[in-house]
Amino acid sequence: MSRLLSANARTPFPCPADMTAYKNAQQHLVFNGRHFHFVSYDAQPANIKRGVEEIGPMWYLMGPNKRWPVMPHVLGQPEDEVATGLKGWIKAQGLAGA
Repeated sequence: MSRLLSANARTPFPCPADMTAYKNAQQHLVFNGRHFHFVSYDAQPANIKRGVEEIGPMWYLMGPNKRWPVMPHVLGQPEDEVATGLKGWIKAQGLAGA
């Protein structure tokens, strides 16, 4: 297990060996005059005690103090395909506007 140093560089804290190098991605789309902000998040492990199933990497629509799952985040997927998928989701949700 590797160790990182805290901000004061005195107290090390453990860094789990299974920690991923996942980097969040963002997409800002303007669709029919409306602005949409999407962010990808890493997978979340299952939590049996809370009854939460495992979730793979996902794109989320960001809102004030809330995020909504949109579609799986496929690493290496071309940006134009991601934008097309996100726009399709916007249409399917009836958020496309007039």
